[in-house]
Amino acid sequence: MGATGAVGQQMVACLEERRFPVAQLFPLASERSLGKKVTYLGKEIQVEVLTKDSFKDIDIALFSAGGSISKEYGPMAADAGAVVVDNSSAWRMDPEIPLVVPEVNPQDIALYTNRGIIANPNCSTIQMVVVLQPLHAAARIKRVVVSTYQAVSGTGQKAVEELSAQVRALFSCQPVEKKVYPHRIAFNCLPHIDVFLENGYTKEEMKMVHETKKIMGDDSIEVTATTVRVPVFYGHSESVNLETEKKLTVAEAKKILAQAPGVKVVDDPAKNQYPMPLEAAGQDLTLVGRIREDFSIKNGLNLWVVADNLRKGAATNAVQIAEILIQDYLK
Repeated sequence: MGATGAVGQQMVACLEERRFPVAQLFPLASERSLGKKVTYLGKEIQVEVLTKDSFKDIDIALFSAGGSISKEYGPMAADAGAVVVDNSSAWRMDPEIPLVVPEVNPQDIALYTNRGIIANPNCSTIQMVVVLQPLHAAARIKRVVVSTYQAVSGTGQKAVEELSAQVRALFSCQPVEKKVYPHRIAFNCLPHIDVFLENGYTKEEMKMVHETKKIMGDDSIEVTATTVRVPVFYGHSESVNLETEKKLTVAEAKKILAQAPGVKVVDDPAKNQYPMPLEAAGQDLTLVGRIREDFSIKNGLNLWVVADNLRKGAATNAVQIAEILIQDYLK
């Protein structure tokens, strides 16, 4: 569902790349996508308009069409017998719905039987917890301070087009149009992702706080976040500061992370090697580097974490969940 959107297109690509055993693919979208086609395994498949009857005989439904659509159609799909893997924020904090990152809490997938729905976490949360989990297992994380530098593709295809159009306009000395964001995003940074809440934080920032605790299964981890939109097309970056219960040296942290599933250590400052969005784009690994001690506290580390927000931050994570479903549960 949402097959013609930025994440939906990546989901189709991931199914193909990872050789997911699809007997039949049903691309669904709104009426705006009527007449469009999706290419899968070299064949063009007509996009169908979503209706309440779209889920008959469907085993797994990958949703990426926004929270309101997920709220309405997720239960319908589950009632029809499908297991829903939902990429929106609609179900993430529902206590009956598992919120899953396969490298961190794959065991929670078993809870899909509660409601027939599994939630895919926020993109910025996914890449952070993939790195946090192995360090938490080794030294128990007490506190996380994260600042994000998030690409415009996290807002959707219209935001990608807006950044591109604004750059062209500026270099052509033409007026700049703002439709997606309240301010110009080209050559600018906006400390504003999603809506502002009464506590002064944005919804995106509080997503990272609550989702991290739920995924890692530890409410005692203190998390505070500042999320920023930057003029990058693809790939979210994060500055992550950790305080741990047990002392971890830089060498120990690097060794742990080098062995962690889904993680690649890119950390050789002498050779100017560190994670960058350009390097992360198009791959499924979460890159971590600039690993260094925080000398202002007893047991502290600073990390720089980068991942492709459309792949590991959304599409790939959903397909990985589906892979575990068919391997362990839907036999």
